[in-house]
Amino acid sequence: MSALVVGIAGGTGSGKTTVAKTIAAALPASRVAMVEYDAYYRDRTDLDIEARSQLNFDHPEALETELFVEHLAALKEGRGIDMPIYDFKSHRRQEESRRIEPAPVVIVEGILVFVDQRVRERLDMKIFVDTDADIRVFRRIRRDMEQRGRTFESVREQYYRTVRPMHLQFVEPSKRWADLIIPEGGNNRVALDLIIAKLENVLAAAARA
Repeated sequence: MSALVVGIAGGTGSGKTTVAKTIAAALPASRVAMVEYDAYYRDRTDLDIEARSQLNFDHPEALETELFVEHLAALKEGRGIDMPIYDFKSHRRQEESRRIEPAPVVIVEGILVFVDQRVRERLDMKIFVDTDADIRVFRRIRRDMEQRGRTFESVREQYYRTVRPMHLQFVEPSKRWADLIIPEGGNNRVALDLIIAKLENVLAAAARA
């Protein structure tokens, strides 16, 4: 039986990572694997750090989707992968990778997960986390300043230059591909409980097979 792949998309700061982690935590650790699309940013070693910091990280071309699709196919077929590790402070892919072993349920998350047809074709369940823009931008500011060493000025500049335009061009329209739309992300316990119950049923059926 091939793995069931759950795709979770949504705008920056929507709570999609919280949703992904909440779902994964509710399932047996050995039965679920998580893959972040953000880990697949292209390693632009041809640019210095100043030039890398000005790249449009919210455009689909910034991601090595070919490798991502290859890894999804492997996990779906029951083969492990070596997922890249991306350093958001230096804007570089690290030399080491993270081993992801196959599991009956694979959760993939990222703002652009539904944009590329090759990725969508490998998703069995597509969930879009829909959160108001003002909440998302405040979460983005706090994350980038606290976790990624950015200044408020740099976060603001990037938001207006690439984040907001790319959200309107790519992320928001990709919502039409979703099977489920969850308002308010990780705070929506009713939606999360329904999704978890569905996945528990899938795992139970797999165990009986």
